[in-house]
Amino acid sequence: MTAALLRSALRRREAASWMSSRGFASASGQQRKVAILGAAGGIGQPLSLLMKLNPMVSHLSLYDIAGTPGVAADVSHINTRSEVKGYAGEDQLGAALEGSDMVIIPAGVPRKPGMTRDDLFKINAGIVKSLCEAISKYCPNALVNMISNPVNSTVPIAAEIFKIKGVYDPRRLFGVTTLDVVRAKTFYAGKANANVADVNVPVIGGHAGITILPLFSLATPSANLSAEEITALTKRTQDGGTEVVEAKAGKGSATLSMAYAGAIFADACLKGLNGIPDVVECSFVQSTVTELPFFASKVRLGKNGVEEVLGLGHMTDFEKQGLEALKPELKSSIEKGIAFVHDN
Repeated sequence: MTAALLRSALRRREAASWMSSRGFASASGQQRKVAILGAAGGIGQPLSLLMKLNPMVSHLSLYDIAGTPGVAADVSHINTRSEVKGYAGEDQLGAALEGSDMVIIPAGVPRKPGMTRDDLFKINAGIVKSLCEAISKYCPNALVNMISNPVNSTVPIAAEIFKIKGVYDPRRLFGVTTLDVVRAKTFYAGKANANVADVNVPVIGGHAGITILPLFSLATPSANLSAEEITALTKRTQDGGTEVVEAKAGKGSATLSMAYAGAIFADACLKGLNGIPDVVECSFVQSTVTELPFFASKVRLGKNGVEEVLGLGHMTDFEKQGLEALKPELKSSIEKGIAFVHDN
């Protein structure tokens, strides 16, 4: 082996080791095209970087209204498997989407200080609506990972658009709530003095404020935390986005941690598509675990997307109270998304 080939092999091994240590799967030979809509934004750029590092991605399609060719050129210089192409403007959206196995949507405006996720609704709802109309035309069988906020409303918007277009498959539409799980794991590990890499915390409900309900009673490894500590951890997980917005003092929202969480969930979806067994993540999906039509809970992922929506498991009285408290707000957000489609 020549010195150049040896260096190349070592770089590939180092990249694979880095990905494996962070829970990403190794390549299994399938050709998977992933499209990121909103790739030039605050979430889209680091998400594009992380997906370029994923060995299961063979084609990475980056789309935004502007700026994407530069992002694509930058990311394409990274010496990993996937081919990268950038697309800009509405006239290139179809080409960006065509043939995609998975579409990740971080497009939209970010939260600013004093702005709730509901304040984002009017702007981001229209963006999501138009993007989903294009998805229904150019890659109707793709898995769709919705990051655009407010997720509690944008997922129902996507579902209604797909229904109208005759391509709705509830197994293939996901609201990405992984950041809530990432935060819950991090905050819990700090209080429990546990290795955060070993921690798991299911988070149910929705993806905004009190609709985010971490089930710390089911966290592993278990820890003997007081009721006051559990209450504080729950509140911090629910307010995690606001914590970042305020810390950035009007100059941004949770972009880096959201990109990481989006990449983790996308990796899980790709594992499922590739037939890797027992892939379980929390996600906001069409559900019957409560009376609400959409709900976040653990789901088992497979070749068709959602293979099974798992039950909530045993809950403490505190968690049961939180569940009942979140239902009216989540119901309202879901109905608001559905109404937006039919009113527009």
